Amino acid sequence: MGKVTGFKEFDRKTEAYRPIELRLKDYGEISTGSHDEAQLQDQGARCMDCGVPFCQSDDGCPVNNLIPEWNDLVYNDKWQEALTRLLKTNNFPEFTGRVCPAPCEGSCVLGMNNPAVTIKNIEQAIIDKGFEEDWIKPTTVEHRTGKKIAIIGSGPAGLAAADELNKLGHGVSVFERDDRIGGLLMYGIPNMKLGKDVVDRRVDLMKDSRIEFITNVNVGKDITTKALQKDFDAIIFTTGASEARDLPVENRDANGVHLAMKYLTMSTKSLLDTGRGDMSELTAKGKDVIVIGGGDTGTDCIGTAIRQGAKSVTNFELMSQPPVERADNNPWPLWPLIYRVDYGHAEAQSVFGEDPRQYQLMTKSFIKDEQGNLTGLNTINVEFNKGQLSEITGTEKTWDTQLVLLSMGFVSPEHYLSNDANIELDGRGNYQANYGQYQTSQDGIFTAGDCRRGQSLVVWAIDEGRGVAQRVDEYLN
Repeated sequence: MGKVTGFKEFDRKTEAYRPIELRLKDYGEISTGSHDEAQLQDQGARCMDCGVPFCQSDDGCPVNNLIPEWNDLVYNDKWQEALTRLLKTNNFPEFTGRVCPAPCEGSCVLGMNNPAVTIKNIEQAIIDKGFEEDWIKPTTVEHRTGKKIAIIGSGPAGLAAADELNKLGHGVSVFERDDRIGGLLMYGIPNMKLGKDVVDRRVDLMKDSRIEFITNVNVGKDITTKALQKDFDAIIFTTGASEARDLPVENRDANGVHLAMKYLTMSTKSLLDTGRGDMSELTAKGKDVIVIGGGDTGTDCIGTAIRQGAKSVTNFELMSQPPVERADNNPWPLWPLIYRVDYGHAEAQSVFGEDPRQYQLMTKSFIKDEQGNLTGLNTINVEFNKGQLSEITGTEKTWDTQLVLLSMGFVSPEHYLSNDANIELDGRGNYQANYGQYQTSQDGIFTAGDCRRGQSLVVWAIDEGRGVAQRVDEYLN
């Protein structure tokens, strides 16, 4: 695909973010919003016509995007055809093109000895051009089956399932406990990484396609699953893995220790309700902020805290600093476990003069004053030897902090819904259902996404949403 010698002629060149000094003044998307089509055509030309495109394999893209095909079409300036190929496998490229860490690039064959093709940039450019050119229209369904499906949770898995089932002619109602549709896309990912106008645009398109959205209804509390079963032919649980991993150390109850997702949710809600991201009750303004845990959520906390006017931001990570290049036990095409500088790290470096990350640190206890307010925490350095964690004597340290954000991942979905529906759980507390089948222990109740497989990527949620839609359609037929 692309130009036969393109990977030899063109170097990898990614689309730049907005300058840090400008983007820190607002909560707008860090991307520029514009695409250099000539540059992207050169990048499409770098696609190698490799015999086995690992980018769309199990080690690459979970939704099996037809990446070499739309790379070639972009190179040949056939953008509308590229959009058609992209939408065959991915319902929401405007989401993945912005927030996906791009496992496809990690398994790109060119990446064995050269920088990978800029697949993520090309994907976003294709879908953005599709909206700009008004090529994307509401779904028109000629025949309706009369069957009705209730989807509980409006994150990427729920939206993908709704989109697919609606295309098949079924009636779809999506229930969301929050006040806005989108789940993780709306409140879990900050606006600077995924603009909420982008989410709303897609939701409006789905509404125009006759999908029903119902907000402020918490199924399992406000209404029972049994009551829904009277009105719907099938039910799908796509509630996400919202039970966060906590840190049960001394003085965990101090005022100022919060879960990262609560912090990000309140910030985004403040931005949407008031136009400002620092008007929530939980703000980093003027505080020494410590984020415990890395990953995307930790980075998002760093970026949000800086925009709110934090006095300082530090990020603790339990593991050691990753290598710059792949280690011998991390070969291609596996996801490269290497040192990366994400947008929040670069912003902290610019504002505070250094990378915010501190490695091999374990928090031992929090410190609070007589009023119960957080004033600091105690840590010790750790090391791993043959997989065993041990503390390093003499490395104890006390840190000043008035706001700690716990960003250590998620353990499972909340269980009030599974209790209400009386469905079985797996050994990790997720809703029990086999991949590819998605059927829970209760007839007519299916599940997909993070609540079934555990915390994962948006692109995996889309894959599961598409998969469960197929199984529900078979069930109804």
